[in-house]
Amino acid sequence: VQLQASGGGLVQAGGSLRLSCAASGRTFSRYAMAWFRQAPGKEREFVAAVSWGAGNTLYADSVKGRFTISRDNAKNTVYLQMNGLKSEDTAIYYCAAAAEIYSTGSSYESRYAYWGQGTLVTVSS
Repeated sequence: VQLQASGGGLVQAGGSLRLSCAASGRTFSRYAMAWFRQAPGKEREFVAAVSWGAGNTLYADSVKGRFTISRDNAKNTVYLQMNGLKSEDTAIYYCAAAAEIYSTGSSYESRYAYWGQGTLVTVSS
């Protein structure tokens, strides 16, 4: 699985952005997908995950109620809708695909074997 993230940019606090992650390969629908982020000077952290069948989602407490993860298996794409952005959301956002098929999604980096190149989100206050 190869992943290509896009949609990052500069936005004012309180604004919205939608990130996309396009995946190659016919088996995209079998993998749980997730978004992680890494702020300057900090370790990479979990943001959100969606199960292979899109029936289950998982969010970090810091984004719950503001961000929504979704997937369109017909388009081999996973999305992260980000509303109510804050300056602390500034980071490089990475999409990831699970190492195992038919998983429900996890907040642990070790559960993901495939990573996109990242897209930069900058929130100005």
